[in-house]
Amino acid sequence: MRVISSQLGEDDSQEEAYEYMDRIYEMNLAPEITEKLIREADRLLKVTEEAMFKGIEQAVAGNRIGDISNAIQTHVEANGYAVCRKYIGHGIGREMHEDPEVPNFGRAGRGPRLCQGMTIAIEPMVNTNSPDNITLKDGWTVVTTDGSLSAHFENTVAITDGAPIILTQPEH
Repeated sequence: MRVISSQLGEDDSQEEAYEYMDRIYEMNLAPEITEKLIREADRLLKVTEEAMFKGIEQAVAGNRIGDISNAIQTHVEANGYAVCRKYIGHGIGREMHEDPEVPNFGRAGRGPRLCQGMTIAIEPMVNTNSPDNITLKDGWTVVTTDGSLSAHFENTVAITDGAPIILTQPEH
């Protein structure tokens, strides 16, 4: 993955990205390299999902958006990763993306107060190195600027007078 995305630029198309990936796979990467990448990707996914749930734990009436943001950032950075600052969570209502913005970084005790009845999307994007990303010219594909791995998790949460309700995972 690192090799693939480090060779792509903002003007590359998704088709070019897939062609490049195919060339890399044809090189038959050594099993040791493949195993290392898989372990790194697995750890990144685990930490990103954990960070999302740490943010969700803070999605309680009376807390502030910054409490969610700080919980995510603290967990991510404690694990040696970087929070992408370009993409953030948001309110959900009549429109898909509404206020309040829910950054994945910030100071606890800051920002709008969470109130019963609010619905928000909590969605950390975490990179293994730099927090910077670019969007390819297809307008959809996002890659890290330094070629590092990136992960993203998202859930929509309803703020109640008790524990938050994860609307996108009914089993929670």
